[in-house]
Amino acid sequence: MSNIHPTAVIHPAAKIDPTASIGPLAYVGEDAVIGAGSVVGPHAVVEFAVLGKNNRLHPGCYVGTPPQDIKYKGERTRLVMGEGNTVRENVTLNRGTTATGETRIGSGCLFMANSHVAHDCRIGSHVILVNSAGVAGHTEIGDFAILGGLAGLHQFIRIGRFCMLGAGAMVGKDVPPFCTCQGDRATLRGLNLVGLRRAGFSHSAVSAVKSAYKTLFLSGLRLEEALARLRAGSPGPEVGELVAFIEGAGKRGIMRAETGALAEEEVTL
Repeated sequence: MSNIHPTAVIHPAAKIDPTASIGPLAYVGEDAVIGAGSVVGPHAVVEFAVLGKNNRLHPGCYVGTPPQDIKYKGERTRLVMGEGNTVRENVTLNRGTTATGETRIGSGCLFMANSHVAHDCRIGSHVILVNSAGVAGHTEIGDFAILGGLAGLHQFIRIGRFCMLGAGAMVGKDVPPFCTCQGDRATLRGLNLVGLRRAGFSHSAVSAVKSAYKTLFLSGLRLEEALARLRAGSPGPEVGELVAFIEGAGKRGIMRAETGALAEEEVTL
């Protein structure tokens, strides 16, 4: 194939679409599937991974490489990636362990330089990991979430849709949809209002989410009481999503809000 550089190393079992291209000194290893229009840049490594259409892997990234988990003993697992993702330099996207069998990544994501996704994660679509953001194993990230540079996520946590995590945030608990958080041992700092408006959420939907946030985190009610109040009010889809996410909290629990005037101000912008 003329679009595979002669210095690239291709495993005999790899499957490469004729419209994909493989750059100099790239390695496409065992059980790799490269979809139509995808580009694997120089010195990139892809193995035990299924890539959909039009993914762009920049030089020196590592996709589908072994999990950094001492329990992993070389079992055959994989990484599955959708379409139109961009993986920048020195990014590491590890394949799964036998716990789930695979790491899954949606479509339209951007993984900036030096970011990392560990084993068995579930990453939605249109997610952005800014430079050097790190996602530990078994983490779930919803669509359109943004992780600021150097943010770090504990294993087994969930990040809801349209969340915005500040640069350097150390996240140890589930972050509900539409929220922002920041800080070492991060706390909620309000709502991702700019992101919601840019995404076309209606004024009424944004107002409902604001009101729900105040009820959940700033009213002084116990979380169970706040959830009951929201359920009793026939919530719309966005508030219903918030309620369902919190009710499905995992072992790490739900992140709570920064209290005081700053938190009130950030929700009322």
